Amino acid sequence: MMKKWWMESVGYQIYPKSFYDSNRDGIGDLKGIIKKLPYLSKLGINLIWIGPVYDSPMDDNGYDVRDFYKIDKTFGDINDMKVLIEKAHVLDIKIILDYVLNHTSDEHPWFIESRSSKNNKYRDYYIWQEGKLINDKMVEPTNWGSFFGGSCWQYDDISHSYYMKIFSNKMPDLNWKNPNVRASMVEVGKWWLNLGIDGFRIDAVSHLERASFEDIENSQEKYPLDWHKFSNLPKVHDYVKELNQKVFSPNNCLAIGEVGGEPTIESALSYAGFDANELSMVFFFDHNWCNNIFEIEDPKDLKIDVIKLKQVFLKWQVGFSDKGWLPLNWLNHDQPRLMSHYGKLKYFKASGKMLATLMYMMRGTPFVYQGEEIGMTNYPFSKVEDFNDISSIHYYQYLVNEKKEDQSKALIKASMKSRDNARTPMQWNDHKFSGFSEVDPWLNVNPNYKEINVASQINDNDSIWTHYQNLFALRKSSKYRETIIYGTWELIDFENDKIIAYLRNDQNYSLLIINNLTEEILNYELRSYLIETVVLSNNEVQVMNENVLSLKPYGSIVLEVKENL
Repeated sequence: MMKKWWMESVGYQIYPKSFYDSNRDGIGDLKGIIKKLPYLSKLGINLIWIGPVYDSPMDDNGYDVRDFYKIDKTFGDINDMKVLIEKAHVLDIKIILDYVLNHTSDEHPWFIESRSSKNNKYRDYYIWQEGKLINDKMVEPTNWGSFFGGSCWQYDDISHSYYMKIFSNKMPDLNWKNPNVRASMVEVGKWWLNLGIDGFRIDAVSHLERASFEDIENSQEKYPLDWHKFSNLPKVHDYVKELNQKVFSPNNCLAIGEVGGEPTIESALSYAGFDANELSMVFFFDHNWCNNIFEIEDPKDLKIDVIKLKQVFLKWQVGFSDKGWLPLNWLNHDQPRLMSHYGKLKYFKASGKMLATLMYMMRGTPFVYQGEEIGMTNYPFSKVEDFNDISSIHYYQYLVNEKKEDQSKALIKASMKSRDNARTPMQWNDHKFSGFSEVDPWLNVNPNYKEINVASQINDNDSIWTHYQNLFALRKSSKYRETIIYGTWELIDFENDKIIAYLRNDQNYSLLIINNLTEEILNYELRSYLIETVVLSNNEVQVMNENVLSLKPYGSIVLEVKENL
C-alpha cells in the first residue's frame, strides 16, 4: 500500500456560516476561520474541509453556485481565501473545499445563456426535455421525484421546456455527457488547486449520469423518488476517472466523494479502491442511522442498535482493509448532532468521550464536525418558524398536510432529523451569542451555550475537548502512531449487544479498544489478553484485576495488550 499524506491527517469539517463571525454581520466568514486556525492546531487538526463559500444566491446554503471563481461577499473575497490558505499552511493545516459537480445555481451565467434560446451554445450544458401532452395538458417529461420533494423537473417560462433538478428548483443539473461541461469543470478544479488548496470534498459525485427518461411504473406517489434513475450509474466512473487523470493525480490532492446513503462495498471500491484511479475516499452514511429515530415520537426514547452499528463498522473496515482507505466521521452538516443522536446527556462527558474513542481509534482518516469536540447538541425547536433548512420545513409540511400528523408531533419528528441542528452557531464561550458573533446570528444559538462551550473545556483536563485532543495526539505523535493509522482492525465479541470492542494490530503493538454503549455498569472479561498498560480512558473504567474490567455507563478504554498464551 502506498502511503499518502491524507491517510495521516486529522480532519475537521467547517460549516462556514456558523463557525465564527469576524465582521459583526451575524454570519461566519473566512476571516473568522483565519482567526480560529490556532484553535484548530491546538486541538490537533491538520486538515480542514470548508463548506461552499462560492458566490451564491444561498438557496441551499451555498451549494447553488453562481460563480465558481468568486467568493461570496457574505464570506469575504478571494484575497481572504489566499490569506487563509497561507496562514493555514504555516500551521501545517491543509485545506479542502467543496467541489460542486452535479449542478449550478439558476443564476449562473451558463444557465442564463442556456435558457435564453434553444440554439444557444450553452443550451446543452444542462439537461433539457420537452414536456408530455396528457389529456391536452402539458406535464413533466417523467414522473421522477426530487430529493427535496416534488418533481425533479422544473418548467422554464423563457424557453418553454423543462430542466432537470434533482435538488432545489434553483439548482439545475449539469449535463456531464457534454464534453464542454467536463472541460469547464476540470478548469474549475485546476484553478483552485493552483490557488493553493489541497483537495476537494466532492458533492453529490454519484449523480453525474441519468438513466433513460422513462416513467417509474406502479408507484402510489405522484413523483416517486428512485435513486437508481440518477445515482451510481456506470458512466459516472468515466467522468470521475477523467477528473482524476486531469485534476486529482497530477496535483497529489485529496479527493473525497459523497456517494449516497448505503452503497455496497463493491460500489464504494469502484470509486475509491486503491486501484480505481478515481477518488481517495468516499463518505458513506449507513452508520448514521443505527438507532430507532424513525420509529419514535420523543427523543428521550432514542436507543442505539449496537449490533447494527457493529455490522456497519465490520462491513466497511473489513471491506476496505487492504483495498482502500476510509474516512472516519460520525455525522456532518446534514444530520443531527452526535450527542443528541448517539450520546446521553445524563452522562455527558462519558458518552461524548466514548463516542470519540469508538470512532477515531479505527483505521481511516478522522473528520470531526465542528462543535462535536465539545459535545454540542440538537437545538430545542419550539415552532416551525425556528427552522431555516428547506428540507426540514418541507418534511414538517409533509407530516402535517399529507400524513395528517398533529402539529406538535410533526415538529418533534422534524426537529430530531433537522439539518439545522448541525448548523447552529459554534459555541465558543458563555458570552452573548456564544462568542460566535457580537450581533444576532443568522440562525439561533442553542440556549445551552452557557454550559457547553469551548472556553469552559479547553483548559479542563477532564473535558470532552481534551479527550479529543488526547486521541489525536496518540494518532499523530505517540509510539502507537503507526499502529493506529496503518494497523489492522479486528472486531471481537460480535454477539455482545452492549459493548463494541475491537483490536488494532501491527508488528509492534496490539491495542484493545472497549466501549460501553449503555447506561449499565458492565463487567468485561479479558481472558485472552494480558494488559500491558492503559493508553487512554474516559475515567469510566476500572481495572478490577488483570482479567476483568468494570465499565461504568458509557465507559471507554484503550489498552495495550498481549495475547494470553
